[in-house]
Amino acid sequence: MELHVTRWKRYGHDRLYANLPDGTAVGWADVRTRDITVLRAEYRDDVIAVLTQHVENLTETVPPDMTSQAEARPILPPLTAADDLAANTPGASLREKLDESSAGLLERVVSRILHRPTEWDSWRKGLAGERRVGAELNRLGRHGWRVLHAIPLANKVDIDHLLIGPGGVFSINTKHHHNRAVWVGDDSVKVDHGKPAPYARKSRAEAKRVVRVLERYCDFPVLVEPVLVFVGVTELKVVATQLDVRVYQERQVSALAPLSGVLTADQVEQVYSIARHRQAWAQA
Repeated sequence: MELHVTRWKRYGHDRLYANLPDGTAVGWADVRTRDITVLRAEYRDDVIAVLTQHVENLTETVPPDMTSQAEARPILPPLTAADDLAANTPGASLREKLDESSAGLLERVVSRILHRPTEWDSWRKGLAGERRVGAELNRLGRHGWRVLHAIPLANKVDIDHLLIGPGGVFSINTKHHHNRAVWVGDDSVKVDHGKPAPYARKSRAEAKRVVRVLERYCDFPVLVEPVLVFVGVTELKVVATQLDVRVYQERQVSALAPLSGVLTADQVEQVYSIARHRQAWAQA
């Protein structure tokens, strides 16, 4: 098996990664300590052989003091019940907005009679969508996945769901379009042939925010894939050819369950312990 070796340097760490031809990492070596970590047991011998050779060749040409200055990663304080986001239920942020809404019952009744949508209606529909998707994601727990809901970010926005497991990390954005038809192109989404919506662009930006938070505290690179989940639609047509955002209907998120080979069990728990800590996201 021919493995490709790439170098990764960030936050004071210096590593060599052994990758399959498709880019999947199967092991890595710490250049400074020469310790080798095997991520896929079936490639153990090849990983050790190729990384040992590369580390030896590299350290012969690099002065020792060049690899000994590692920046200390920030450490989160002990997790308290108040900071534990694992307690959040799907749609918790929207539920809070609805509870705090100043729109009275009479105002909502009048708006419905006049078929005039309100912000309250949008929140209510969004809450229903997040609860449906959250229920589907929670079922993945038996496959070794961890899931968090309603992760608060700065500027009063949140991440609908974050899925963490052997297949990696997925930032999930829920869109509830009841009885509507949705068309997805490479960089735009149209609902019932309406104006293009920037769902894909916003999902990519959200995933990048998640990467910044997790890699601030993790001592290994964390790949985060953006996901769009459409709820209640009559049709979901994906015509994109280069879309880098996964697109599903709510029942299709089970397709993520068998994915593996990205994070070890220990890495899953490390990422989850960071992601569930409210203070990790304070400035995200």
